[in-house]
Amino acid sequence: MTDTAPAIELKGISKAFGSVQANKDISIRVMPGTIHGIIGENGAGKSTLMSILYGFYKADRGEIFISGKKTEIPDSQAAIAAGIGMVFQHFKLVENFSVLENVILGVEEGMLLRPSLAKARKSLKSLAEEYELNVDPDALIKDLSVGHQQRVEILKALYRQAEILILDEPTGVLTPAEADHLFRILDNLRKEGKTIVLITHKLREVMEITDTVSVMRRGEMTATVKTADTDPEHLAEMMVGRKVLLRVDKKPATPGDVVLSVKELRVVDDSGVERVKGISFDIRKGEILGLAGVAGNGQSELMHLLGGIADGTGTITVNGAAIDLTGKQSDGQSRRARGIAHVPEDRQREGLIMDFAAWENLIFGYHRDPRWGAGPLMNNAAIITEAEAKMQRFDVRPPNPKQSAKNFSGGNQQKLVLAREIEQSPALFLVGQPTRGVDIGAIEFIHQEIIRLRDQGAAVLLVSVELEEILSMSDRIAVMFDGRIMGFRDPVATDEGELGLLMAGIDSQSADQSAGQAGATA
Repeated sequence: MTDTAPAIELKGISKAFGSVQANKDISIRVMPGTIHGIIGENGAGKSTLMSILYGFYKADRGEIFISGKKTEIPDSQAAIAAGIGMVFQHFKLVENFSVLENVILGVEEGMLLRPSLAKARKSLKSLAEEYELNVDPDALIKDLSVGHQQRVEILKALYRQAEILILDEPTGVLTPAEADHLFRILDNLRKEGKTIVLITHKLREVMEITDTVSVMRRGEMTATVKTADTDPEHLAEMMVGRKVLLRVDKKPATPGDVVLSVKELRVVDDSGVERVKGISFDIRKGEILGLAGVAGNGQSELMHLLGGIADGTGTITVNGAAIDLTGKQSDGQSRRARGIAHVPEDRQREGLIMDFAAWENLIFGYHRDPRWGAGPLMNNAAIITEAEAKMQRFDVRPPNPKQSAKNFSGGNQQKLVLAREIEQSPALFLVGQPTRGVDIGAIEFIHQEIIRLRDQGAAVLLVSVELEEILSMSDRIAVMFDGRIMGFRDPVATDEGELGLLMAGIDSQSADQSAGQAGATA
């Protein structure tokens, strides 16, 4: 009986960018009809390897075999012709185009679009029914949630008849519910015989959905194991090269005076829709308030208002002094002057200028500090030296302050933003999705840094869609739904189930009280 040929086989793949060896003599076999996970720290070379397979990069050395046949893949068109599709961590969609237009983009048939659109509409309906990829074909990309945009990327690949699907950190921007739906989609694809390569740093996902997992470290392939034969602790150790604490180790909080007090905050967006609806809360010195909720329920707008990015109404005081929400002092610069540091949820749009170098990004917002020069003249040498120190401390890879932000992996971009803000030792630390797209070793470090800030007396507002992160990091938890705070919970006395109900707009405590009153009446 003839052995089944691997769907993908890479032999001796090497790739360098200048002095940085991104991939070093990597060999891997991915069997057809399986989900194969590739894990590793940020900068381990995972995305580079898959970009070589998809034709974005050309390997310096090595061979690619698809279904047992040696295949040259000089560009993405060759990859598509070989039956390979890729869903990138940051989607490649045209926001002002419809779903249909994005799906046919690049594979139009002839000069007239109408026949291509008609064919795509029929195909999308079939694919949606088969794989639970429901999405309105006429919706504009800019109007879709992140989860639905990801479905469009998968539909694009399947429309091009991909038999091999590569997903790069696919759940980095998804809510838990959206991630669960994605896993059902991937399971359906596997049952249909598709081969899936899943690049991720989330060990729970690896254990839940993959058949086999390969571990990369510093550009090399260190191990490939059957998922059933391993566990999260062993995978984490292989990824990082040391034992990793998978739970947050922190002392109980000892809250002091109120640092942040907000009352009746309201935010109305450009369309006239009220996104934050009269919320009030306090955060004390030495305390982390975790804010949970499904994306789109007002958390982002609240963070924008607190960080000086958006306007609103209500009252905000920091250490007893009011902040002007409507005048000229309502901006990020005035917030920083008051000891407020802000890590935005969207690092690429709001946290970094992607075409600028790392050292420039590491002082944005703080560039008027007298340490960096006076007037229009800046001491670039001192800034670069400081940037090198921050990059070493936060393990940014590669530790090159002159490299453009766009050329770092997503996790290392996140580290740049965190290094800039945490190193200011703020009185109030606003942090949105701190570990989105970040590997397990870096997650441990980031959590320790946030706890360190808390223990030094900072008040911390932590926004995350990761309920595990909210439960393990927070001293108190608030849950937002439809622009309002549904309630506050003690992380020791609640669980993901109760928080999930609150995130859906259901207060289980109120429901229990109502049921008890109804029972007493009966």
